[in-house]
Amino acid sequence: MASLFLSAAHKSSGKTTLSIGLCAALVKRGFDVQPFKKGPDYIDPIWLGMAAGKPCYNLDFFVAGRQETIDDYCYRGQAADIRLIEGNKGLHDGLDLDGSNSNAALAKALKAPVIMVVDARGTMRGIAPLLIGYQVFDKEVNIAGVIANMTGGRRHESKLRAAVEEYTDIPFLGAVENDASIGLDERHLGLIPSYEDPDSRHKINTIAGVIGDNVDLDKLVEIAQQAKSVKPATSPLLRKPEFTGLRIGIAQDSAFGFYYPGDLEAFRQAGAQLVSIDTTRDQSLPAIDGLFIGGGFPERHAAMLAANGTMRNSIKNAIEAGLPTYAECGGLMYLSRSLTWNEASYDMVGVLDAKSVMHEKSQGRGYVKLGEIEGQHPWTFQRQPGNDLHAHEFHYSALQGLPDDAVYAYQVLRGKGIRQQHDGFVYKNLLASYSHLRDTAANPWVKRFLHFVQLNKASPVTEVANAL
Repeated sequence: MASLFLSAAHKSSGKTTLSIGLCAALVKRGFDVQPFKKGPDYIDPIWLGMAAGKPCYNLDFFVAGRQETIDDYCYRGQAADIRLIEGNKGLHDGLDLDGSNSNAALAKALKAPVIMVVDARGTMRGIAPLLIGYQVFDKEVNIAGVIANMTGGRRHESKLRAAVEEYTDIPFLGAVENDASIGLDERHLGLIPSYEDPDSRHKINTIAGVIGDNVDLDKLVEIAQQAKSVKPATSPLLRKPEFTGLRIGIAQDSAFGFYYPGDLEAFRQAGAQLVSIDTTRDQSLPAIDGLFIGGGFPERHAAMLAANGTMRNSIKNAIEAGLPTYAECGGLMYLSRSLTWNEASYDMVGVLDAKSVMHEKSQGRGYVKLGEIEGQHPWTFQRQPGNDLHAHEFHYSALQGLPDDAVYAYQVLRGKGIRQQHDGFVYKNLLASYSHLRDTAANPWVKRFLHFVQLNKASPVTEVANAL
């Protein structure tokens, strides 16, 4: 299985830009590249998927477990020429001191050669002891190449190359100068998603051109093809089409776009039809049996969301009438009474009796553990009691003015959630939370939600709601 694992000594080393550029440059050379992203992330995979021309999948020991992650990697990448994995943070960074959740642990499990992306600003000869230290720290990690990033020009590159070749046995694959033209814009949650950037395709092509001119792609492919094979323990569990005929509305527009491709595939495999909804432009909900509003940046598009009052009323009426609805993070904010950002407030759907207020500092980020509160989670189907749910959160907003008698589905065992270690606001057939779920064997949330939708399909809810 030809593979490459791009990692770095620390975050913000430019490995996302390099990964995007390598995906696009290799595709231009005729390779079928399957991208992956380590850990919980929506935005980087959107860019990587656009660069490769196919969905990018997340690999996450904490959320999915070690063996399921390996099996999913083998299944997703079986038809590709090269599997390219972008790490998160630094090579040895992760949840635990023992490194069991680190990039290095994932690279070893997948038997993938590691390409170190080194932020070379202010460094010349010092690149050598840095690389040697990483080699010595864990000799089981195959550090198979290095790319110097953010260099100061050809003279700087020559000094870096000389140091690497003199003191290490790691191939020097090239250097990329510090160039604003290939930079990707960021905001509080990281990169701006490519679906919000009208110039995204041009940017990807520009990055690919720079990478192709400055990185030894032939040597990189040779390294990828030397990767050892990894075999899955089990075949992927394909879902039976048990819910054929169900129509699930999904908010997919400039405000909402944080969805895992594997989760969307789980809906389709189960027989459900996903019906795309634009909350900024569509006037009302179509005829649907359930609604899914994922994360995104509603604060950036609050004025457009507020201006579309007919859609807001349609969603509110549908939820009040009993439409099964699931909302995550940005979706939760949209369902609140109002959204405040930069001292401006905008009316939102209003089905959740609270205000959503943006803050300068993060209000919750990282992995979460959730315990379902008995009798309060609306999706009771196929849940093994006593097992914690592993998920993640990343939000700069917090809810204000929640009623004291609010009902929650989860007790937050790790993380922040909505309020006082609780998450998963429950109202009628709505479940809204700051936590992002991912469909896994331990948490088949898609099937649970569809079963809940099926049980509540007795009446055409949205037709009734839109008539109100």
